[in-house]
Amino acid sequence: MFSNKPYLVRAFYEWIVDNACTPYVVINATYPRCNVPVEHVENGEITLNIAPSAIRDLKITNDTIEFRASFSGLVHIISAPVKAILAIYAQENQQGMFFDYEETDESEGDGVMGLSTVTSNDAISANNNAGSKNRTHLKLVE
Repeated sequence: MFSNKPYLVRAFYEWIVDNACTPYVVINATYPRCNVPVEHVENGEITLNIAPSAIRDLKITNDTIEFRASFSGLVHIISAPVKAILAIYAQENQQGMFFDYEETDESEGDGVMGLSTVTSNDAISANNNAGSKNRTHLKLVE
């Protein structure tokens, strides 16, 4: 069976919004494939306001949560595996759902987090490396 977690996250999001409250998610920012603004991570976690008025293009699939949000005037695409979500709750009354910490699978990556910007030079480099099996087009941005 599929995990019930993405279904619960979507249901609680809808319930919180329908009750005119502000939905927040807590994400394990050290989980592989998390793209979050690292300057806002505290103790390996980030808490984000996902109210419709605060973000754009929210997508909660069975595998990923993704949306656009502005931090210090810059728009970022935030994404994280649903497994990285630790909680979804209403800011006003703290009601919601809190999830157990999930271990990463070996196949899920190396745990590198952060946001990166792809430039045209990066795209050219990725195309040049396409034939190489051991090289990747990704680069760590610090």
